[in-house]
Amino acid sequence: MNSRMQIVTALVAVITLSGCQKYDDGPFFSLRAREERMANTWKVDKAMNGDDNVTSAFTQYELKLTRGRDAELTAQYTLGAIIFEFETNGTWHFENNDEDVRFDFENDAADETYEILRLKETELWLREKDGDLELQLVPA
Repeated sequence: MNSRMQIVTALVAVITLSGCQKYDDGPFFSLRAREERMANTWKVDKAMNGDDNVTSAFTQYELKLTRGRDAELTAQYTLGAIIFEFETNGTWHFENNDEDVRFDFENDAADETYEILRLKETELWLREKDGDLELQLVPA
């Protein structure tokens, strides 16, 4: 076996062995680090609380995450002619061998730990650790 074939074989073996799926819903393999895939401005595409679709309660939320692990959660509510704005800053970090993400905001009511179900460049699926809420986020 020539050296070029050995390199290709070794590369395929490395990809095969290191490409095992971290999260239940994928992806199977990614060249981008988890931190890079998390860093984005996200909006809720779908929200389920058990069997109940509660997406309409989350359409006004936006979650901005940076590679430096800063987090900003904003929401805007309209009630008649009055507009209410919510904003809190904080941090995010992985827990439980990178299977969970913890958000720690200045407004403690927004703090939460989620199980990561899917983490792709264009999809972030989360499930509340101590609840039934599942959020499917896409880039804003």
